[in-house]
Amino acid sequence: MDNIETITTDELQEKLEAGEKLELVDVREDEEVAEGMIPGARHIRMGTIPENLDKFDKDTEYIFICRSGGRSHNVCLYLQDQGYKVRNMVGGMMNWSGETK
Repeated sequence: MDNIETITTDELQEKLEAGEKLELVDVREDEEVAEGMIPGARHIRMGTIPENLDKFDKDTEYIFICRSGGRSHNVCLYLQDQGYKVRNMVGGMMNWSGETK
């Protein structure tokens, strides 16, 4: 069962521009996020997600971000198994045309 909800980079950008409060989590490595993250995203490296489960709330939906959408998809699979609400940003930061900080 691989039915992970997704969001496109354009959809995400529209929601952020409309002022929606979203929980964004960037799972890339430190040197990758140094090149720029979506404003408001939290950085939790993919490898440290299991030890950071206490930072997630099962009533909240989280949108996961990586470079191309592959790692974030795997994080979504893992967290969905644990009972969390997740959504994968397809295309990742390679596809992101919005602002970064």
